[in-house]
Amino acid sequence: MHHDPLVPLTLPDAWPYPSRPAQRPLACREGRELPGLGSGWRICAPAGDVDLGPAEALPGAFGRGGILRAGDAVLRPYRRGGLVRFVNERTYRTSIRFAAEYAIHRSLWEAGFPTVEPLGYAWRPHRWGVEGVFISRFAAGEPWPRRWDLSARIHPDLDRALRALCTWGLWAPDLNATNILLPPDGGLLLMDWDRARFAPSPELRSRYDERLLRSLRKLGAPPEAFPA
Repeated sequence: MHHDPLVPLTLPDAWPYPSRPAQRPLACREGRELPGLGSGWRICAPAGDVDLGPAEALPGAFGRGGILRAGDAVLRPYRRGGLVRFVNERTYRTSIRFAAEYAIHRSLWEAGFPTVEPLGYAWRPHRWGVEGVFISRFAAGEPWPRRWDLSARIHPDLDRALRALCTWGLWAPDLNATNILLPPDGGLLLMDWDRARFAPSPELRSRYDERLLRSLRKLGAPPEAFPA
């Protein structure tokens, strides 16, 4: 398997989720087309390819725009936030950031963590660097902000997931309410591991709580959405 060397593969003793089967080895193929995003992409995925259908906008998705569903896959182009987006929205110096997110996401998936299945990533030259796309398996459900009424039901699952991340020492700076998907059959799925890194600290849980509370306030969440 091609895991990032910074990803610890040994799970902590208190890990609460049963592991999933390991994905196939990662391989990359050049000159591929991504539906709705054009040609010239280098796709890196288990077994080297991803089965993609026609592209359509993913309804209800949050984000910086351009998230597509292509058959059984979701294509999320990398977009910069903050003020830098006004001068450089989608150019990165190298593809390392995309590979790092895939490595983290894959490790979480194989560890049984409640997240969507990662299918790979793609990149191609753009201006003075590269642009990228993260590819994951489509999962039915709605983002938490569209179902505040389910908040009381998901709070125990959310607490369990955050405890697991802290036990493993993983900090995900983009974890907010819009990246929590609620499947129709219950539970939750956490998404978007861009810039996540392993940084064990006794302060991790408080940092997650503060990040999530800022997100809820920014979205104007009702009182019942705020965990105790």
